[in-house]
Amino acid sequence: MTPAFLTSAFLTAPFNAAPFTTAPFRHTEPLPPRSASGRTAEVYRQLAEDFGVENASTFVVLSSSPGLMAAAWALMRESLLAGEGSRTGKELAAFGVSRANRCPFCVDAHTLLLHATGDHALAERLARGEAPEREVQARMVAWGEATRVPGSPDLTPLPYFVRHTAAYVGTALAFHFINRIVSALLTENLLPGNVQRFRPVRSLVGRSVAKTVRRRLVPGTSLALLDGDAGPGPTWAAGTTVGPAYAALRAAAMAGSSLLTEADQILVRDTVAVWDGTHQPVVWDALPGRADRPGARLALLAALAPYRITDEDVAAWKKPPYTDHCLVELIAYGAFTAVDRIERALPLQAAVDASVSR
Repeated sequence: MTPAFLTSAFLTAPFNAAPFTTAPFRHTEPLPPRSASGRTAEVYRQLAEDFGVENASTFVVLSSSPGLMAAAWALMRESLLAGEGSRTGKELAAFGVSRANRCPFCVDAHTLLLHATGDHALAERLARGEAPEREVQARMVAWGEATRVPGSPDLTPLPYFVRHTAAYVGTALAFHFINRIVSALLTENLLPGNVQRFRPVRSLVGRSVAKTVRRRLVPGTSLALLDGDAGPGPTWAAGTTVGPAYAALRAAAMAGSSLLTEADQILVRDTVAVWDGTHQPVVWDALPGRADRPGARLALLAALAPYRITDEDVAAWKKPPYTDHCLVELIAYGAFTAVDRIERALPLQAAVDASVSR
């Protein structure tokens, strides 16, 4: 497999299966990005320019809901890409989040992006399942993993500067959402044939986007894509562009609750509210059956076990008048209920106090 072949077949559309006939999408059939217009087309343009990835499937899969797609992009851009702090550090946090959520697609993506930052040895240690050699980097991965578990002792003290809280917390929450979307609606293959499992491919793909990854972005460019006033942002992101991006994603994702009855919304909220961050067992008593409450079942799976959503789960709910657009919005609603549970449980003030007192 020559570098020229890799460049033409994979690097022109990394994180896609477009070079081959197999598509990365499960349960939906998004329209081709070339047919996009308006806000959706602008998201694709910004993805190519600021992320270095044309038509990233993680966002293509949301394209049937332009407001949701734009808000998810804005939160990732304003925190991971344009936010304060080290890009390597934020990639490590996102890697930890993705590993905790058992999202191999995103774990592989962050390994490639660590290659793009130039830290090839670090990327390869993670690819082999080893911890970073540097304590601060190991703590960053551990912190990312710990964000999934309310009350985890690994959440304090902070592994980053307090002034960088908005960027790091925004990155972690962005990927708690993206992991769930990916696990529910994409296959596990980051590249066709899982070729990212080969070290030369990882290195070459990372190098292909290195120039973009290492470029310093101006915060706020994505905010023009967002719908109106989504309400106040969280206090941990006050005064930053991460705040309105998070508020916009919260508003766009929670709108999907309208696809459920009030009783089903209560079931989803109450179940997620007491979730302790563990992965659900195969026999999960709180999970309703497909026959009686298929919408609530899908939303709960999206929140707590998105990788277990099956064709049968989708078919039980996705009947006329429901469409791909509706399914994407229902999955996003379930995913964000988990993000909201995680965000509310973060001991940010205690972490700040512990970090300042060190």
